[in-house]
Amino acid sequence: MTSDELAALRGMLAAAPFDFTTPAAEVRAAFNGATATFPVDESYSFDAKSIGGVSGLWMEASKKSDKVLFYVHGGALLVGDTFGYRGLSGNLAHAAGINMFSIDYRLAPESTFPAAHDDVLAAYKGLINEGFAAENIVVAGDSAGGGLALSLLLDIKENGLSQPGAAVVLSPWADLTHSGETMITKKEIDNSLTQEGLQSGADQYLNGHSASDPRVSPLFGDFSGFPPLLIEVGADEILLDDSVRVAEKASAADVDVTLHVWPDMPHDWSLFAFMLSEGRDMIEEVGSWINSKLS
Repeated sequence: MTSDELAALRGMLAAAPFDFTTPAAEVRAAFNGATATFPVDESYSFDAKSIGGVSGLWMEASKKSDKVLFYVHGGALLVGDTFGYRGLSGNLAHAAGINMFSIDYRLAPESTFPAAHDDVLAAYKGLINEGFAAENIVVAGDSAGGGLALSLLLDIKENGLSQPGAAVVLSPWADLTHSGETMITKKEIDNSLTQEGLQSGADQYLNGHSASDPRVSPLFGDFSGFPPLLIEVGADEILLDDSVRVAEKASAADVDVTLHVWPDMPHDWSLFAFMLSEGRDMIEEVGSWINSKLS
């Protein structure tokens, strides 16, 4: 990392903050418009595809592979799409040398709980029906998508399905009650997220449903039987405690869990790998970890 890289990213985030308390259609247009401009490796080829009745983007591995990264994008359950996140999802799959399928799950406020959760589960079932063995699937997601990925592992248990070979969550939003101490202690340094913005996303998606339900706040679920889990989080984000507490629960449940807290990093910094070396470093780390668990 250079101080110039990090300063440039922080300046960009501060200059154009996304306020999730504003009407969803308004912030969605701004957010999706911004992420659509993020540079993407020109060698990547994406195809629109529907699996399990859920639409998304498919990227074939450069060399034939029977493994797939199932990616769930972030966006506070209000914004984001596979197109804007295709650089991140494509980078992660490329680093691991496997196929990738990312989904456009339904967003709030148009679709409320359990719409997004149902879409993630349907797509996972669809991948298995497409012929991918569960042990060859890596479930991954960032921010709200990281929370949905953890919730999927609970849903898999509830439905008597086979767990994936591994799971990777980046800065996961795993506690929609927002009880983590870093919601307060990191408030001044995190210029990507606010508790008020996350609360707005939670309220619009939950539509009166309890935020303490383990299905929406997987931190409160039973992690026994989870696959190997990698958690990547920045030290400067209000969601830091979500990751730390997920790691502690996973460890207590005898899950093979790795937590990497990156000094000075803001929320979802791997989304900005095109301008931040730590983003590229983290992506390479994730690719190596996936290979170590699926080989």
